Amino acid sequence: MPLTTSSPLLTDTLTQTFFIHKLFPCSQTADHTFQALEQRRLRAARLLKTGVAQSEVARRLGAHRQSVSRWAHQLEQGGVRALKQAGRAGRRPRLHPEDLRRIEKGLKRGPEALGYETGLWTSWRVAHLIEQECGVKYHPSQAWRILRQMGWSCQRPTGRALERDEESDPAVEAEMLAGD
Repeated sequence: MPLTTSSPLLTDTLTQTFFIHKLFPCSQTADHTFQALEQRRLRAARLLKTGVAQSEVARRLGAHRQSVSRWAHQLEQGGVRALKQAGRAGRRPRLHPEDLRRIEKGLKRGPEALGYETGLWTSWRVAHLIEQECGVKYHPSQAWRILRQMGWSCQRPTGRALERDEESDPAVEAEMLAGD
């Protein structure tokens, strides 16, 4: 049976492919840990030393030819040691562990310590705290990312009506009795 766009087999295949990519992004399915990448470079070095062509090394290892060319150059310049683990990826963090401890102490003191009237932390206030304590300016959205990294979570305060009469409310009375 020929495959057309209305073919159930093709439709199922396309749907499955979409869900696989949606559920498991490429960075999670492929083995791209630092150690695995280093092992791949070292396998490439062994193949290159035995005289295998760069294009064949790239095909065998599933790497791009330009990467293999770069590895061959590094191997020629610095030997196998040059292909060892590259180190951490991404930008270096601007906050150090001692900065995070200072931020946590500031959070525990409360926003009133920075001169705010209410005891609620907002993303702007947290960004202000980080700048005051560590001298590093962050956008408020990044301030929340840092808080999550530290194990803090966003919580909304429970709302209470200003006119609430706790003494005449039976539900409040039951709560107060249960607390005794």
